[in-house]
Amino acid sequence: MASLSTAEEPEKTTVLNGLSQGATIDEKVEADQTEIKKSDSGVNLSTSGEDGKDVECMNSQKEVKHETPYSVLEEPNRVGRKIRVITIGAGASALNLAHDITTSPLDIELVMYEKNEELGGTWFENRYPGVACDIPSVNYQLSWAPSTHWSSYYATGPEILQYFKTLAEENDLVKYIRLKHKVVGAWWKEEDQEWHVKIQRGDDPNDVIDDRCNVLVNASGVLKHVPSPLYLKWKWPQIPGRETFQGPMLHSAAWDPSVEWKGKKVAVIGSGSSAVQIVPNLQPHVPNLKCFIRSTSWVTAGFGSNFAGKDGANFKYNETQKKILKEDPKTYLRYRKNIENELNSRFRFILNGSPEQAAARAFAESEMRKKLAKKPWIADHIVPTDFAVGCRRPTPGNGYLEALCEDNVDVITAPILEITQKGIRTTDGVEHEFDVIVCATGFDVSWRPYYPTIGKDGHDLAEDWKDAPSTYLSITVPHFPNYLIFNGPFGPYGHGSFLPIAEVLSKHFMQMIEKMSMEHLTSFHPTEEAVADFAEHRRTFLPRTAWNSPCRSWFKQGRVDGEIMMWPGSRIHFFENMKTPRWEDYQLKYANRNRFHYLGNGFSAREFDGRDLSWYLGLLDGEDKQPVFSREQIQDLLVV
Repeated sequence: MASLSTAEEPEKTTVLNGLSQGATIDEKVEADQTEIKKSDSGVNLSTSGEDGKDVECMNSQKEVKHETPYSVLEEPNRVGRKIRVITIGAGASALNLAHDITTSPLDIELVMYEKNEELGGTWFENRYPGVACDIPSVNYQLSWAPSTHWSSYYATGPEILQYFKTLAEENDLVKYIRLKHKVVGAWWKEEDQEWHVKIQRGDDPNDVIDDRCNVLVNASGVLKHVPSPLYLKWKWPQIPGRETFQGPMLHSAAWDPSVEWKGKKVAVIGSGSSAVQIVPNLQPHVPNLKCFIRSTSWVTAGFGSNFAGKDGANFKYNETQKKILKEDPKTYLRYRKNIENELNSRFRFILNGSPEQAAARAFAESEMRKKLAKKPWIADHIVPTDFAVGCRRPTPGNGYLEALCEDNVDVITAPILEITQKGIRTTDGVEHEFDVIVCATGFDVSWRPYYPTIGKDGHDLAEDWKDAPSTYLSITVPHFPNYLIFNGPFGPYGHGSFLPIAEVLSKHFMQMIEKMSMEHLTSFHPTEEAVADFAEHRRTFLPRTAWNSPCRSWFKQGRVDGEIMMWPGSRIHFFENMKTPRWEDYQLKYANRNRFHYLGNGFSAREFDGRDLSWYLGLLDGEDKQPVFSREQIQDLLVV
């Protein structure tokens, strides 16, 4: 159960005090704080009383004397305290979390700050010709909101964006979103046990508001267009003379739809996932297209290609198929599970030396050479010889290789020397003249925040991550209490849809928020020891995977030799291990010096709030509601 954010002072929550029904919780966090720290000899209970003196107990059976007498919290147990949550972004992950919060019985106040003028995240920002998803449409959706309106096997960007807009509207999630609100700074205040956040409204850098929350959720994604003078999440290629070109220059991550490119001489720089979608969509509409390809890459069919059209091609659903999606939910689910099963099986070809890897490589090379048969020299240049399929996320390119073989397309393999007023000069001395240049040259994938993010004891996340990110299981960071990350470094991003990952993490985060609420926890952050152990394990495991091959990949921060930002296992491995939080890996702080203060006055909230008092025997009619009993209902079982 979520509530809307307001600028007013929050109302006190009415609860049940003892046997009465009119008492209230004092929401003031008590001065006494408790921090549980992991130590070699066990649990270290460090407390700070009103006199400011620390008292330590290395033995849980040893009595600790405090100057301030302990008193029982006069309210039933598990009433829960209100938790305020801020999410940065309103894309797929944030919308899923908003749904989980809305359907939760917890008292959570939510606000979602989205820098763009619309929700949808990457699907709003990426507007280049041909933008689409490499995951089948029926599997690129949230499990609780399956659409019956997909038009094709692989959906286009605009269709996916509409899916998320519809989902937000139909589930009443729009009310939490503040559009054109860009987070420009976040600071953890230890004395308040809260995050203090600054948000810029609109385009005026002087129009900044302040907000506070118990939990800050980074749902801004990885491959995002986030303009900032500090960190550009998309980037222009570092080519001399770029600013001198006299015609329009476009970037795949910041496409300007007002630029007219049809009928023009066009250059495309790059050969990654954006380029393979752009090229076949530009090729039929221009007199000449030149593709500047520097590096090799595996260009494959899309994910779930066994259920796609011929040779993994996209196809439109016919009316009969659309009817099945709408009217036969069991068959629809079976269809989705068949495809998802294929996606989950792909981890096997990531393992070096496996039969699946050898088969994947042989098949991918055979398919690429077959599609490039008209210009076989291109295959000799772009088919990788030194890294395995999967070193980079496979680049599904329906129609891309075929487009390279068209008569109006030239593939330029000579390195670019400079950009000139008229076009591009390569190292062989040739100046190629163009009307329009398209840069499909990728993103800044450093994961460093584009705004100040300052944690406990002054830790600056951008500074801590200047060389490489470090996370606990991809979701939390030491010294940054109550800071949760969707799609953070070291998640399972190599072989399937992001959305099931988002759903698993959302459930994980909700368990954390529940513990905060019910047990009066004020902060948590992972221990450095736990983070170090996770790093040691993944660094030992990941060399056995294709991700360790010598390719340039966003999995390795855009470098050949960068640290591999992947989960050390399959998606299923990740899902199973993220079912519940491992609280033994966290430093915890409570609102009271006694961690069991939340036990309250001996009663449970269930005893007063109308829920079934004997639920553990089973629920009548499946409803957790206290029945109205009468002897007449069980008369036949009573002694006559």
